[in-house]
Amino acid sequence: MEESPAVPETAEDAVPVEDAAPVEEEAAPAEDAAPADEDAAPAEDAAPADEKPADEKPDDAADEVAAAIGRRRGPGWAKALIAMGTVLVLLAGGAVVTLRVLADRYEHAVSRAPLLDQAVRAQPGTDRPAGSGITGPLNFLLLGSDARINIPSMGQRSDSIILVHVPASLDRAYLISVPRDLRVHIPPNPATNFDGAHEKINGAFQYGGGGTGGYQLLSRTLNQLMGVKFDGAAIVDFDGFKTAVGILGGVDICVDVRTESIHTHAVYEPGCQHLQDWQALDFVRQRELLPNDDYDRERHQQQFLKAIFTTALHQGVATNPIKLDQFIRAVGGAMTVDTNGVSLADLVLGLRNVKPSALVGIRMPSVQETIGGIAYVLPTDETPALYQAIVSDTLDTWVVANQSWVNPI
Repeated sequence: MEESPAVPETAEDAVPVEDAAPVEEEAAPAEDAAPADEDAAPAEDAAPADEKPADEKPDDAADEVAAAIGRRRGPGWAKALIAMGTVLVLLAGGAVVTLRVLADRYEHAVSRAPLLDQAVRAQPGTDRPAGSGITGPLNFLLLGSDARINIPSMGQRSDSIILVHVPASLDRAYLISVPRDLRVHIPPNPATNFDGAHEKINGAFQYGGGGTGGYQLLSRTLNQLMGVKFDGAAIVDFDGFKTAVGILGGVDICVDVRTESIHTHAVYEPGCQHLQDWQALDFVRQRELLPNDDYDRERHQQQFLKAIFTTALHQGVATNPIKLDQFIRAVGGAMTVDTNGVSLADLVLGLRNVKPSALVGIRMPSVQETIGGIAYVLPTDETPALYQAIVSDTLDTWVVANQSWVNPI
C-alpha cells in the first residue's frame, strides 16, 4: 500500500474521490444510552478477547477511497464528537433544497444550550432570522465530556478538544486538536469557587462544574490562550456516533501505525481496510500503546472524521433524504449544540462547499515534559504563530510553511 499523499498546499490541489455505490438499507438507530465507561470494552458487538486482525482488506473502490484520504484512555464520547463535525459538513454536501427541508425539520430536534461564555462569542448570540446566511471565517469548538461515572472522586475532564477553523472562503476546514494535557492558565470561576490555576486544559471542564458551566470555562480558557472567539460549539455523546457509523455500514480507513486495543485486544495492522462500527470506535479510542501516545490518537480522530465524511458522500447520504434522515436522527439525539443564534439551516447551507478533500488536520506545536512528577504538554516557540494564523484567517499560509505540524489524514 502506498503512503498517504502529502497534504496539498492549497485546497484546489486536492482531488476528490469518485462516488461509490450505495450500500444496503440498515436498521433504524438504537435509542440513546448513557456513555459507556471509557476503560470498558464496547457492550455491543464486542470483539473476541484473543488477538486478531481488524478486518479483511476492502475492495478496490474502497481502497481508492482510503488512498485518497491521505490511546489506554479514550472515552466513547470522544469519538462521538467527531460525528458532530461530520454532520455539520456532510449536510453541506447535498442539494440545497433537500438541505433546507431537512435542516428546518431538525432545527428544533437538536438539544441546545449556552455552551460558550458570552465574552468569547464571535458575534452577539442573539437569534437571527433564517435565511440571513453566514459569513466566514468561522471557528467552532467541539468537545467530548468524560464523566467518570464509576470513579466520582476523579471528577470530569474534557479529553478530546478540537477547534474547527473554516476560512472566509467557506470551502475547506482545518481541524486543530488541542492536547488534553496542555499546561495552561485556567481563569477563575467564581460560580464554583475556583480561583484559577496553571493546570492541564482538560481540567477546565471539571473546574467549571461540568455540563454547561464546564464548557463555558473551557471556552474562556481557550480564548485567553489563543485569542480566538467562537461561532459555535458542540458536545456529543457516544451512542449517536456508533449508530451513525452502523448506518453507513462501517468506514474505510488507512491505518498508519500498528494499533493494539487494550479494550478488545484487536490489532489493527497498517494498511487500508474496512472497519465496522465497533472497530472504528475501538481504533479511535486507543492511546496507551501507540508510539506517540495522545498525538497519534489525535491524528486518528482527525483521520476518522475525514473517513466518515468521505464514506457518507460516496454512499450518496447527502442526496438521499431517507438515509440522511436516518443519519441525522442517529446523531441528533446525542448532540447538544450552541450555534450562536444562527439557524441550523443557514449553518449547513453556508458550509455546503466544504468537501472531504478540503479537510486538513493540524497538530499543535508542542512537546511532552514532566513537571513535578506530572506529565504535561507544553507549547513551543512555534505555537503562538499558529494561534495568530487562526485569529487572522491565514492558516493557508501557515500550513504551507509548517508541514511538519500537518497530520497526514
